Parts: sequence; structure tokens; C-alpha cells
Amino acid sequence: MKKPLSKTIDDPALGEQDLHLFREGTHSRLHQKLGCHLHATGARFAVWAPNARSVSVIGDFNAWNVEAHQARARADGSGIWELEVGGVEAGHRYKFVVVTQSGERLEKADPFAFRAELAPATASVAWRLDDHEWSDREWMAARATTQALSAPMAVYEVHLGSWRRPEGGEMPDYRTMARWLARYVTDLGFTHVELMPVTEHPFYGSWGYQTTGYFAPTSRYGTPQDFKFLVDTLHQAGIGVILDWVPSHFPTDAHGLAQFDGTFLYEHADPRQGFHPEWNSSIFNYGRNEVRSFLLSSAMFWLDEYHIDALRVDAVASMLYLDYARKEGEWIPNVHGGRENLEAIAFLRALNESAYRDHPGVQVIAEESTAWPMVSRPTYVGGLGFGMKWNMGWMHDTLNYMHEDPIHRKWHHGELTFSLAYAFNENFMLPLSHDEVVHGKGSLLDKMPGDDWKKFANLRLLYGHMWAHPGKKLLFMGGEFGQRREWNHDRELDWGLIEGSDAHGGLQRWVADLNRLYRHEPALHALDFDAAGFEWIDGADADGSVLSYLRKSGDGDALLVVANFTPLPRENHLVGVPSPGHWRELLNSDASAYGGSGVGNHGGVDSVPVSAHGRFHALNLRLPPLGVLFLKLEGAMS
Repeated sequence: MKKPLSKTIDDPALGEQDLHLFREGTHSRLHQKLGCHLHATGARFAVWAPNARSVSVIGDFNAWNVEAHQARARADGSGIWELEVGGVEAGHRYKFVVVTQSGERLEKADPFAFRAELAPATASVAWRLDDHEWSDREWMAARATTQALSAPMAVYEVHLGSWRRPEGGEMPDYRTMARWLARYVTDLGFTHVELMPVTEHPFYGSWGYQTTGYFAPTSRYGTPQDFKFLVDTLHQAGIGVILDWVPSHFPTDAHGLAQFDGTFLYEHADPRQGFHPEWNSSIFNYGRNEVRSFLLSSAMFWLDEYHIDALRVDAVASMLYLDYARKEGEWIPNVHGGRENLEAIAFLRALNESAYRDHPGVQVIAEESTAWPMVSRPTYVGGLGFGMKWNMGWMHDTLNYMHEDPIHRKWHHGELTFSLAYAFNENFMLPLSHDEVVHGKGSLLDKMPGDDWKKFANLRLLYGHMWAHPGKKLLFMGGEFGQRREWNHDRELDWGLIEGSDAHGGLQRWVADLNRLYRHEPALHALDFDAAGFEWIDGADADGSVLSYLRKSGDGDALLVVANFTPLPRENHLVGVPSPGHWRELLNSDASAYGGSGVGNHGGVDSVPVSAHGRFHALNLRLPPLGVLFLKLEGAMS
């Protein structure tokens, strides 16, 4: 019995409305119309190649004979070529043969293919997407609440091929990873997994950021259905899935989008606009309506077909600025003479409007490294419309501070506190991502100063301050247990470090307990993007290198956070508090269970009627060395 057509495709033929939206740049479901669509007796093929002299399809079904199946150009001037081919079945490999106006023959992978041949082979694979029964209804129904801006969001960033590998070190598969990841992430208390790009990419060492298959999960780990199983399994475990998505550039591989019909079709012709000097790749022409439709459709495809919960949009800054990574004279100003890429701005706004309109429970997160205003503000007030933005300034300043020997930190105190001056200008996510542990930068543990004990204490302190700081959280794999070497995509993490090590295992327990506290206490997440959720007690103690502040939920609930960034225990440290009573010590990064020295306050401390920091009551605390304390008033709401 033949399998039915995908339920998302009522009619794969292009209608007048489709052509209108395609030409307008607003079609967001082109994957239902272009590409290869299987039916009972074969397949319908359609491809956009407006400047081609001819187009044909070659594949397993015609012995790769270029003369066997010639496409017909539509008479409407859309530049779309179509044909029906009998005998095509799921699993058949194929390519489009595009003959250019100069007579050059190009063999191109299908830009809309649902599956690609295993690299280094480059053919597309005819495939159906309709034979996975989703079991995540409960997750999807609650997603709008689970992913609200007031909800906790602790993200574990993963590169699938190098997180954990089976015995023998071969490449893992989506289904095995699903079981491993769901269990591990649940145990550690993370709310989400962020997958570095799984969109098909020819060069494994690009980590997915040089994408050729914008509609195909990489075949390195299995089939599209296997990838659906991964997402479904994580959802059933209560874990959201964020996909790293790259609309900023694409590689120049001959089988890909580059000069697709012999002309600069998806990219700009002028290298001052169409070539990225940093990444040696092509830049999308966002001013071309059909290209915008292609990218919009890719984004919606992952949300529609794979139940992805959030898109992390890579390299947004490179899209916003025409002079990004370029010297004087190497870029072309916009029509007003400015450096802003007006077409890219319009595309990003359309992307976010489409995503939030069609999938109200999702999030779209910008990796944007400049001070561009209102990245995470609605388009109707002039913003770009993202839900959140990575806080790259916090990351750079905080890591710079933590790298300093504690004896010098008092001279760098502003690097630690400056982020609070702008913390609520955007909806920020705090990232300690893969970018910080590659290219000779060393691991997070390696960035910490001092001997081994101090390195681990510093890293626990960094995480404690990060989890207490306003903003959602992201940590790259390996950081949770103190990976010692920097990340290598060709091998799995050093899991053996955890076994028999109080330091590595203790750090892992610390991250798990931070996540549990973060999720349980609304004061740590409910007002992440509102200044009412944060209050300094003392942010000016540069000489002591001590911070104290309150995180608040808005309903009278508050947590006190006190962090000592020196290796000296501090006795009788007075901290003003808003209310008298017994303040319970919820977490202490120096506890012996985490590999610390055990300096603390015996589970809590009673306030004393002494004025401090402008308050009438205070706590007399023992501050652990290179440690952070979380305290809460006994009997307070939780």
C-alpha cells in the first residue's frame, strides 16, 4: 500500500496565489510547492532557475541520464521549471541539471530537498515527511506558557556529533542521542537544548554554519524521521528544542545555492555586497523577493514540520550592517548613504512577524553583538521583533573579569557591574557558548586563574553569578562539569573526568542545583526583563570585590545573592536586608558537595537590628572564598 501524501501538502502544484506571494517575498511555505514531492506513481519536481537555458532532473530513477526528463519553464515568467517523473520512490537520489545561458552544465542539489545524501556525496534524496506519529501534544499545548518571557529558560547548547559517541567513537545517531540527551538534560535541570545547526552542511568542520540544505536535517545522524524522534523525545521529557539557524550566509560549494542558474541568483553579484570576507561565503540578497520567500519558508518549515520551539538566528550583526567586517571602500552604502542593510532589516522583521503570528508559543532569539537598538522589541514600535537577544557584552566583560587574578579584580570591578546599567534595554539571554571554547581560547575552566582548586571555585562562582543575574541562561556542553581541554568537534567530551573526581562531579552537581533553584524560585526568572526584578544592595564594593543584590518576583518575594570574588573567607560581613527574620541559605557554591571548602553560615542566619546599606536590618555573614550565597527569608512565598 502506498503511503499518503504529507498532510501539509494539499496540492503541490503552484497556484496563482503562490506565485503572487513568491514574487512579493512573503511566501512562507514554499517547501510545499517547490522541490521534490512524491505521490502514488512518482514525483513532481519544481525549481526556481529564471536565467537557465534548460533544466532537467537526473537520478537513480533514470540512470542519471540528462536527456531522460527535461523540465518545462512556466509561461508566467516566474522562472520556475516543472516536470512530473514516474517511478520515483522514497530514497532515490537526484539532482537538477541546470544549463546556463553560456552553455555551462551545472549539477545542483535541490534547494528544497527534505533529505540529502550522506556527505561527502552531494545529491538530494526523495523523501516523505508524513510517517512520524507525534506524541508531544501535551508539550505543544503548554508551550506558550512554558516559553513565556516570564518563565525560566536554562539552555544546554549541544553539537550532536561531539557530545557523546557510542563505543568505538563512531558518529552517533538521532535516536540514540534522543534517549541520552533527554535523560541527561532532565537530570541536570535544564529547560531547553539548543542544537548547533543540523541543517545539512557539506563540511563537518563548519559545525553546520555553512549550510547547503535549508530544509534537510543532516544525514550524518539519520533520517528526517529520526530527527523528529529526537525532538519528540525531548518534548515528552519536558525539554524544549532550539535550532541554530543561519540566514546570514551560505557556502560557495558547486552543488549548492551559489550561482545556482549560472547567475548570482540567491546572492548579490557585487562582492562588496554578496561575499563575506570573514567566512569565505556568499551573502543572501535580501532585496530579492524570491530569496526572502526562500528564507521565510526555511524558518517556518522547522517550526511547522519538526515542532522546533525556538530559532536562534546566527550572526544577525553581519546582516544588519553593510560594512560588517569590511574596510573603507569595500562596501556599498544604502540608498540614504548609510551603513544599515535596509533589505535585511525588512526581512528580519518579516521573519519575526511570521514566526510569532503562525506559532504564538515559539521564540526567535538573535545572536547580535552590537548596540543596535530594540532588537527584542516589537516591530510595531520600530524594533526588529525578536523575542530575545544574546548578551554578548555581559559575556565578554564577565569573562575578562573572571580571567583576572583576584588580587587585581578591584581595578576591574566595573566590568562585573556594567551589565546592570543596560540589562533591561533588551530581553537578554546570557551565553557561555561554543564560541568561547574554540580556536585557542581554551575551556571555561582553563580561563579561570589560580591553581586547580581556585579554577573550580572561580567557575562555580561564575555560574552562580550568571544564574542570579537577570536574563535567561545558556551553557555549552562540557562547561557543566569543567571540561579541561577546549572543544574538538571530532571527538566526544571527556566524560571520564566526572568519575572519581570531587571537583568535576561537584561542579556538575552545582549546575544541577542552580537549575533547580532557578526553576523553583520565581524571583530568579519571573522579571528577568524588568528592572523591578533586580535591586542592588551593594554593587560598589570594589576594594572587597564583593557583590550583593536582590532578585525579586514582583509579588513581594525576594532572594538575596552575595558573591565574594576573592579567595579570602570574609568573617562578619554585614549585608543590609529589606526584612527582619531568619534568612535561610538555599545554596552555597563552597559547600563540600560541590568540591568547596565548606565555609558557610550553618544553613542560615538571623538578621540583626543594625543599619547597613540604607536598610534597618542586616545579616552578619561568613562569605566563602571565591563563593556565592543564595539566601531567602524563612516563611517567604516560593
